[in-house]
Amino acid sequence: MRWIHAAGRGLLVAVVLLTGYVASGVPADGARGEARGPLTLATAGDLTGYLGPLLEGWNRTHPDEPVTLVELPDSADETHEQMATDLRSATGRFDVLNIDVAWTSEFAAAGWIAPLERDRFPLDSFLPPVVDTATYQGKLYAVPYVTNAGMLLYRKDILDREGVRPPRTWAELERQASTLAPKYGLDGYAGQFLPYEGLTVNAVEAVHSAGGTILEGEGERVTVNSAAAREGIGFLARGVRDGWIAQEALTYKEEESRRAFQDGRLLFLRNWPYAYVGASGPDSKVAGKIGAVSLPGRDGPGTSVLGGSNLAVGAHARHPDSAADLIAYLTSERVQRQVLTKGALPPVRAALYQDPELIRRFPYLGTLRASVLTAAPRPKSPHYDQVSLVVQAVLHDAMAGRQTPAAAVRRLDRELAAVADRD
Repeated sequence: MRWIHAAGRGLLVAVVLLTGYVASGVPADGARGEARGPLTLATAGDLTGYLGPLLEGWNRTHPDEPVTLVELPDSADETHEQMATDLRSATGRFDVLNIDVAWTSEFAAAGWIAPLERDRFPLDSFLPPVVDTATYQGKLYAVPYVTNAGMLLYRKDILDREGVRPPRTWAELERQASTLAPKYGLDGYAGQFLPYEGLTVNAVEAVHSAGGTILEGEGERVTVNSAAAREGIGFLARGVRDGWIAQEALTYKEEESRRAFQDGRLLFLRNWPYAYVGASGPDSKVAGKIGAVSLPGRDGPGTSVLGGSNLAVGAHARHPDSAADLIAYLTSERVQRQVLTKGALPPVRAALYQDPELIRRFPYLGTLRASVLTAAPRPKSPHYDQVSLVVQAVLHDAMAGRQTPAAAVRRLDRELAAVADRD
């Protein structure tokens, strides 16, 4: 939508002298500065304002290694561009980067972030699927910070009044969205359908929920030309054509779709868990009237895309050992609890999903945990930005009725193959 404190400094110094590398994997040359010192953490816009106070905790206990927070735009695409521009420069200002999980492979392949030592971080304490998002070609290049999985938010009051259960399949979702929503003056269903990273997420979820894939391996195999992909894209395109997905939804990002649901204009919404928290707040017109379930799929529960972010150390970080320790701090269980309670962001620490106090406060945690454990990663690729742009453009054309689902899949196959051939 951010690792273990170094033990045995003498041993660390010996390793540096022998290998020329600090523990973070960054070359320990004089031009990069000392291993310890002040840091800059770059992140996309902090919508809930929780991160600043977390970093104040670090700064109080590390007065010689203070961290400065740099907030980039809310848009994932704009954040990606600004991070990439900084990382291309050997004199960039970003030491630690809170990156979208889908960018890890791209940034690692470009040499923009440094490999990390696995034994510095308690990876066994994390939900298992999140660790894979932090690796590229078998090496750890980041540490999971927050995870995420899409869920289906729904108007529980309306479904209860109608005596129906929340949908588990696309057919049930389509039927309820097209019949019940008009009865109550609502739009049926929305996701994030503006051409940006959120649309890529919705596209991947639709394809996987029909049993297909888009890319496999590290992005070298294009697998989108399938009946499953045609069915998944066809499901979304049909929704717009038949009216249970409103035309307005083609302009929605996360916040626009959240506000539509929170203002009482939607029966169903695909969004991240933070939208449930917002829709349960005092400013929401639907507070106390909502529920959350796993995304529906073709034949039963569907597949969410694994969202969230990873923390990486820039290849030209000024103080890489301090950077690694900051990552350890932000992924500690105590701070991860605050990531959830203060930021409404899903933590990566598995134990927190079993905490009775947290479950009472965040009743969707069980659904979220199940969604994360069965989620699919976005396609790994060293050219992920180009992959995402292709998927966005093609799916938006299909949903806007400018291309049939079959033609859209053929176009995806052709254009993604061209991206893969760049290697």
